[in-house]
Amino acid sequence: MVQKKELSEKLTALFNLKIGDIAKRLEAPAQRFFGGDTRLMDDDEIADASGEFRNLMVALLGSKDPANQGSPQFHALVMFFSNLAKRVLVRGGHVEDVVRYVQQLQHVLTEALEQDSGIEFTQSRSVLLYLNGVFDELMMVVFREYLQEKENAISAQEQALRETSTPITEIWDGVLTLPIIGALDSSRTMLVMEALLNRISTDHARVVVMDLTGVKNIDSQVSHHLIQMVRAIQLMGSEAIITGIRPEIARALISLNIDMSDVTTRASLSDGLKEAFRRMGIHVVQKSE
Repeated sequence: MVQKKELSEKLTALFNLKIGDIAKRLEAPAQRFFGGDTRLMDDDEIADASGEFRNLMVALLGSKDPANQGSPQFHALVMFFSNLAKRVLVRGGHVEDVVRYVQQLQHVLTEALEQDSGIEFTQSRSVLLYLNGVFDELMMVVFREYLQEKENAISAQEQALRETSTPITEIWDGVLTLPIIGALDSSRTMLVMEALLNRISTDHARVVVMDLTGVKNIDSQVSHHLIQMVRAIQLMGSEAIITGIRPEIARALISLNIDMSDVTTRASLSDGLKEAFRRMGIHVVQKSE
């Protein structure tokens, strides 16, 4: 049975002696999954990545304890694959291809070491366990990076959806409308407040009509945020009008003991706009035919 230290010395010596030949063989998996028609990486990137992987493996195998996954050498190898996976995924690659690349890389590396070292890996349990352990961890790195990228994409989509689902429109000089549709949670309320206050500042709005017709439910925290939004509008020198409070929302506000006695409310968006125009001294008259 090959001892860990002896194995490390043998493999390190092999890498140093056959460094150029092995590096070229390591490029084949990258070309297969990331080069050619996929165009995820060009030839120079593939050559650089293959050479860097080779150097990182040499450093790991030549370290004091190659099996220590907490060593700086192993951390450097992990970061290399983390950055590689991120680069491929950001460019439109698939996680399946990155995983297959890692698997193929292990196969090519093992085959090269078998041929050049004379060690029959199929008969050397310690060699197989060591390399399998290294590459299993590298595949976990790829999956973690994939999950992180997926989470980032979902967060970006949710952010975009929230921004587009709360359109702030100037329907008249000095009059803004804000129809709120769907679930209204605390984070979305704060997002709406920030966007609204910015529009009040840039458009010099005098009246803001917030329509809650599309809001299905509301909780205590969101209720307080709404009141804070009204107060913030007033501090900006504007007037706030809330319209479209549904019966269930009204009951919820009463049960939560939310004081809205000094908040102007109207039954519908139309009534709210009429009130906004009245406060600005604008008279809308139906044109006679």
